[in-house]
Amino acid sequence: MKVLGIDPGLRNMGWGVIEVDGSRIRHIANGTIHSDGAQDLGARLSVLFRGLCAVIATHAPDEAAVEQTFVNKDATGTLKLGQARGVALLAPAEAGISVGEYAPNAVKKTVVGVGHAAKEQVQHMVRIQLPGAVFDSADAADALAIAICHARHLQGRTLRVATPKRGAA
Repeated sequence: MKVLGIDPGLRNMGWGVIEVDGSRIRHIANGTIHSDGAQDLGARLSVLFRGLCAVIATHAPDEAAVEQTFVNKDATGTLKLGQARGVALLAPAEAGISVGEYAPNAVKKTVVGVGHAAKEQVQHMVRIQLPGAVFDSADAADALAIAICHARHLQGRTLRVATPKRGAA
């Protein structure tokens, strides 16, 4: 199974694809879709959507995961990030791919073991879990971490479903 992780951003949208085989994960690809800050918002969202659709067409993921946004003090920035996040949810949904959503702390806790890990710690643990992976950007590394988080949650769900209940014959 292939999992696409997406780190939404209006200027830089990171993406990462991993392959999951049982408990093993393997790096497939990663990158960053860039939009031009000089363009109007609609044009920028279009660039992000088309770029993400191209990634989906190229790598044919089975599942996708997007990082949830957090509200910061800049309401305008939060709203724009929310619109980019809408693109990150829409592109896989349009391709018929289910999308998981994870809070930043949940991603960090899954990948690093600590919910308030620094970006450098996340990148280090992604490199350890995906040997040989070279990141296009910090956003791409975050996207790979999101994909790892989704893969681990899917694996946990599979284990719970496959585990017989006590007292069952």
